[in-house]
Amino acid sequence: MKKWPVVGGVLTVLWLFVTGVSFSGAPREILDAFVGAVLVGVVVAFPIAYATRDIYTDQTNVARTLSVVPSALLYVVLFLRELLTANFDVAYRVLSPSLPIDPDVVAVPLRVEGDIAITTIANSITLTPGTLTMDYDEATNTLYVHAITGKSNYESVVDPIRAWEDLALVIFDEQRSPDDAPPADPGGDASGQ
Repeated sequence: MKKWPVVGGVLTVLWLFVTGVSFSGAPREILDAFVGAVLVGVVVAFPIAYATRDIYTDQTNVARTLSVVPSALLYVVLFLRELLTANFDVAYRVLSPSLPIDPDVVAVPLRVEGDIAITTIANSITLTPGTLTMDYDEATNTLYVHAITGKSNYESVVDPIRAWEDLALVIFDEQRSPDDAPPADPGGDASGQ
């Protein structure tokens, strides 16, 4: 199946969420508003999807796409949980009189190898308060992450990244499996300590 019509359909559905079709009023008014929003979405989304069809693969496997939806949803849930937890943790550290911050740069060797998977994980790290993806070494397939608790609590930095990576292996159809052991850790931080 060609992928651009699927992208057009997804963009149309996103348009419906963004516009927020109102379901109050007479049934005829609701139907008119919904149909109008769908038509605007189709008129805008499908030409955009067609014009950008060279950006993504030509064909799509709908069954495979549907099979990764649970993993993608779980990724979002784990990310939101980590985001919430990290917000409270950083707020505590900032408001604490002793300011318990022990920053360090942590090297995290990855199993994922695709650009989109690596970028997704790197962005998830950077969006989480208290951590920042500083660099990516292509030769060793390693992310360098600055964390406010890197020296004192290495596992609290690496564990969420490994959980995201397990799901990214499935979502992005990587060669390795979540059951594969992570690559050898270069000592727990960027300095090899």
